[in-house]
Amino acid sequence: MRIIPARRQTARGAERGTAMNAATHSHEIDQAPEHQGVDCSVLVPVLNEERNIVASVGAMLRQRFPGRLEFLLVDGGSTDATPELLAQLAATDARIRLLENPQGFTPASLNVALAHARGRWVARMDAHTEYPEEYLARGVERLQQGGTRWVSGPQVATGHDRVSRAVALALSTPLGYGGSRKWGATGDSAPAEYELDSGVFAGVWARETVLEYGGWDEHWLRNQDSEMAGRFLARGERLICLPDMAANYTPRSSLRSLWRQYLQYGEYRAKTAARHPSTMRRSNLLPPAIVLTAAAAVVPGGRLSRLARGGLCVYAAALVAAGVTVAGEAEQPLDAGLVPVVLGIMHVAYGVGILRGALRHDPPLAAVARTLGFSGLAGRLAPPPWQVYAPSLSLGRDHELTDAVDAENLPS
Repeated sequence: MRIIPARRQTARGAERGTAMNAATHSHEIDQAPEHQGVDCSVLVPVLNEERNIVASVGAMLRQRFPGRLEFLLVDGGSTDATPELLAQLAATDARIRLLENPQGFTPASLNVALAHARGRWVARMDAHTEYPEEYLARGVERLQQGGTRWVSGPQVATGHDRVSRAVALALSTPLGYGGSRKWGATGDSAPAEYELDSGVFAGVWARETVLEYGGWDEHWLRNQDSEMAGRFLARGERLICLPDMAANYTPRSSLRSLWRQYLQYGEYRAKTAARHPSTMRRSNLLPPAIVLTAAAAVVPGGRLSRLARGGLCVYAAALVAAGVTVAGEAEQPLDAGLVPVVLGIMHVAYGVGILRGALRHDPPLAAVARTLGFSGLAGRLAPPPWQVYAPSLSLGRDHELTDAVDAENLPS
């Protein structure tokens, strides 16, 4: 496996980055030539991760990469012991740089990290996910082969308690993953690579590419990777997924937190579809249809309510069937018994979120029309031009909590 080392930033590249930032209402990005020497910068947003941060960062530091790495850990205002643990980690490894994000939101943390990144390549990693040791090396290698500017791996749900195990089982069923390929196949039967739609899970890019696209839009508290993927797809980019880069993701461990998560997922999926109509799948329409059917079922009397109640019975049977199909894979029998409940929460929360997103933000009318096959109407309803909102892409060093180490002195 061969990785081309980092090169000095050219004047042309610096001009390109400056032009991009003018278009996104942010200050000039640091592209100073003295930042040569780092091959890949890992961007890690962190917030209240005291339970997992030491193990997660420890795993990240074990990346087998034939080049120099730096890890930019951006704290979004943690109120637990995370800041102290981050300081301890930074004191033990010169590759770690600590930054702060006063905004507190994930996309702002990613942009703060991107603004300080010194690598030719950048990768997003999350503190609650376990990545394979060659995640970065394989991602950069595939980028260098050409034909894509975004490489990622599948998201593999791995539970550690009853609820998270049930969520992992639910996400292995068609009712759980829907039409998303990011929960794709792994193992011997998986293809060497395949293409994704806007359903992506982090990734590896050239730093210049992410700057060219304006970074992460800070109006997206959730679904920010999918929103950026919509921009890539609109320009004909191919988003490649490598099963060898599969990362273990830990689902929520309580039904309440699962509800909140999918409520936000639905809201920001609607927001993403309003901006990028082509990112909506037919499967995205099922959860709001379930919510509206349930609302119709509680209306007393009438043929509509009877049909709605009949539809809900069919839906409930499908949930139970999904639990039965994964029973053989369950670590404990009660895990599979919880799958119908988990799926119901995911669907209803997501559906309510989409409806809420349509009310709070621009309704995704063009996306719905396109998904239902009314392409002419979708064209007439297409959203107006817009700009990426990324104010955290700033030149200043006021976000850095640790002194930057000379890249030439970083361990390889």
